[in-house]
Amino acid sequence: MNKQAAASTEAQMIMIKASDGSGEFAAYLAQPASGAGPGLVIAQEIFGVNANLRQIADHYAEAGYIVLVPDLFWRQEPGVQLGYTPEDWQRAFQFFQGFDQDLGVDDLQATIDVLRARPGCTGEVGVMGFCLGGKLAYLSACRTDADVAIAYYGVGIEDALDEADDIECRLVVHIAGLDQYCPPEAQQKIIKGLAKHEDIEVHVYPNADHAFARPAGDHFHAESAQLAEQRTLAVLHEAIGP
Repeated sequence: MNKQAAASTEAQMIMIKASDGSGEFAAYLAQPASGAGPGLVIAQEIFGVNANLRQIADHYAEAGYIVLVPDLFWRQEPGVQLGYTPEDWQRAFQFFQGFDQDLGVDDLQATIDVLRARPGCTGEVGVMGFCLGGKLAYLSACRTDADVAIAYYGVGIEDALDEADDIECRLVVHIAGLDQYCPPEAQQKIIKGLAKHEDIEVHVYPNADHAFARPAGDHFHAESAQLAEQRTLAVLHEAIGP
């Protein structure tokens, strides 16, 4: 956690029991100094709960949210924290290929339940995710009782549009126009597939590539990241506060 965040937030690791009884997993907790506010679950990229994700959690804690970032790769290897070297990318894709997305969504629901019951939480909880987590945030809107969901450059959303009719919460989908993992045909499929849903916003950032909101990334695009965050915070505020 950076020094600025440390002044106004508190962070720690907690353990959460899996709903299927198979074990427990760690989650990074960041919360406002007051310890009170709406909840926000952040779903990881393929690099695990690394320093970048913890920094994002701290940032949203400063904005007034009690944030949990669960370790979703725990069934393969607990505590994965990768950087962005070629070797890290190779390991990250191996974890991605071995990841069970259905169980991942179950773990997000378990995290939502723990956060919703946490003292200080208003009881309203959103899910936000990036990359792999963006797809999981979309699936959380379809399958969990989250109050709002935010999906940043999710990979594979176009393959799960048949679940969109199950969405009962606000959903924001941020698409990077130059994203090789979500090419133009997939983007159009998502836009058309979600167009009939009044509570779903789809935003395309034409000059941005995959991971445009990751400050430490090669594809960081400040203008798009700032606009996406403004839209994200506006919807979070309307849906769950603070």
